[in-house]
Amino acid sequence: MPSPTLAHLNRDSRGQWVRLRTLTMLRWLAVAGQLIAITAADQFFGLQFNLGLCYLAVGTAVISNLVTLYLFPENKRLSESDAMLTLLFDVSQLALLLYLTGGITNPFALLMLAPVTISASALEVRTTMFLGGVAISLISLVALIYEPLTFADGSILTVPPIIAFGFWAAIVIGIVFMGLYARRVASEIHSMADALLATQMALAREQKLTDLGGVVAATAHELGTPLATIKLVSAELMTDLPEGSPQREDVQLIRDQAERCREILHSMGRAGKDDLHLRHVPLDTLLREAAEPHTTRNREVIFTLTPALGAGARQPLVRRKPEIVHGLRNLIQNAVDFAAARVWLDGIWTDQTITIRIMDDGPGFPPDVLSRIGDPFIRRRRDPGELLRRPEYEGMGLGLFIAKTLLERTGAEISFANCTPATGTGDRDRRGALIELVWPLDRLTPLEHEISGQNPQIAS
Repeated sequence: MPSPTLAHLNRDSRGQWVRLRTLTMLRWLAVAGQLIAITAADQFFGLQFNLGLCYLAVGTAVISNLVTLYLFPENKRLSESDAMLTLLFDVSQLALLLYLTGGITNPFALLMLAPVTISASALEVRTTMFLGGVAISLISLVALIYEPLTFADGSILTVPPIIAFGFWAAIVIGIVFMGLYARRVASEIHSMADALLATQMALAREQKLTDLGGVVAATAHELGTPLATIKLVSAELMTDLPEGSPQREDVQLIRDQAERCREILHSMGRAGKDDLHLRHVPLDTLLREAAEPHTTRNREVIFTLTPALGAGARQPLVRRKPEIVHGLRNLIQNAVDFAAARVWLDGIWTDQTITIRIMDDGPGFPPDVLSRIGDPFIRRRRDPGELLRRPEYEGMGLGLFIAKTLLERTGAEISFANCTPATGTGDRDRRGALIELVWPLDRLTPLEHEISGQNPQIAS
């Protein structure tokens, strides 16, 4: 089965992730800090500046917060444009305060980074670029045009031009760097969240199929007795009715249809039986079930079961979990997709571990992405030959991430490599990718009471 798609998690929807309450709370903190800074500069340091206009600028932020709280609920999700306008107001209000309080010589000019960093963390790239451009333009403007700070004795606060230029350059570089850094981190967090959701979807689907099998088995069991009764009674009626009688033909039809229903339910029961004993299967059966959808795809799938030196010859029983089946199926699909002609599935067990190796005779993992295999949404340029071989393959790495996540939840340690003489495969044809999974024996094999457990009674 293919991995679930995430079209509904398109990046265009992420503007709705920002809550109005979050931005208003941040603005209240900014207002409190601005009031403290203005009051301290006036009362304790004796700096002279246009105090009325400064309080008016802070008052606009207060009024803006009160209006938004009055008009909208606190849990309102902002659209991309709403969030951009909110942050644009914050940038403009801060630039106005800097203009009134010394421009670039004001150490609080560093706070111009905050709105851009918030935008990079939650909004689209184009929005962040626009907001960053506005912030750089405004900080450049107040570096040239501003009202200087004056001390109580009338002297003007000045800094050497080289220091002022350094302040400006540091803020501009900080805006660019922090924007890129926050964007990169947020992008990875969003990608990981999407990939984990896809993993949960895949596991839920596999579990639903398993549960459906149990329902089908129970249905087949429940209907088996009444259908057998119908068949028996119709057979007795046929013996009492003369040959050629219309009633005999009707009874014959009833008997044939009851037999047909019985056969259908019998086949359904085989496909979806939820027998407790089938939750624990030999290792070979588990591998063949995982590989079954890919054994008819013009690739030879070779199964090898080998005990390690000193281990018992009898292959172990393992838990048949949806996570294991789905994870192995994804890994086998990847091997079959890239194999030239063959795929090898090796099962090896010792007294402490169970190892499964998946190998193929394809080109192997690309060296430039080998260290990143298992991360979601890996993108790399594809050569024309690969496009022809697999035109539908997007190369996002999501399938391997899902498989890796599911299998690690069951206790497996997974490693990815390419087959070389150092890997000890012992077969020159095995020259492609190598995936090795190692479980502690107690994580994969059932306990004694699980094996000897009784199937649940079905009420008649």
